[in-house]
Amino acid sequence: MDDMPAHVTNICFHGIGEPERELEPGEDRYWISRDAYEDILDAVAGRPEVRISFDDGNHSDVVLGLPGLLNRGLTATFFVLAGRLGKRGSVDRLDIRLLRVAGMRIGTHGMDHVSWRGLDAAGVRRELIEAREQITMAAGEVVEEAALPLGRYDRTTLRHLRRLGYQHVHTSDRAHAVAGAWLQPRFSVTADDDGDTVRSQILSGQGIARRVERQAAGLVKRLR
Repeated sequence: MDDMPAHVTNICFHGIGEPERELEPGEDRYWISRDAYEDILDAVAGRPEVRISFDDGNHSDVVLGLPGLLNRGLTATFFVLAGRLGKRGSVDRLDIRLLRVAGMRIGTHGMDHVSWRGLDAAGVRRELIEAREQITMAAGEVVEEAALPLGRYDRTTLRHLRRLGYQHVHTSDRAHAVAGAWLQPRFSVTADDDGDTVRSQILSGQGIARRVERQAAGLVKRLR
């Protein structure tokens, strides 16, 4: 009997601990302490419906993120930025191989952490094709998943991603997801979160009004 959950909860981390690079405006909202990270992992460990991911390819993914996962027998998908590979505060190619050897999955977050809405032909090539090629070479296997930078997208963005054969695309729409669906909404962890807030505000489910609001917001993005 198949005991896989019909719905999943995607939880996304960004940075852990002290940043090793200059942050973009507003980015500090998505950095959490090591204690908060460990507390959140304890909250989700043993829950098969939870899927974990990391965006931006920060060095803390390997230094703090990976050990926390391995200590609990958890896995995650790491969406990295090709344009930051090897730069201060970011993962390099050896880090990506380490993540792969540890049983983690690798996805693309694009090249330069810019919105994929409104890309011209050159932008599509750089962000959706060239970045994917570089990350594929670093990972040693074809990258088939993407995470939308800044959570922004529209139907043209999704059309490009489908045409290019991405198997799954991850958003920041703060809604629960259908297991195996092409579009996967996620809950981004913020500096205000810990194990208790994740349990009460994410894992326990959202009220009907909130779910409808989130579904409507996602629909608007897909149709515009």
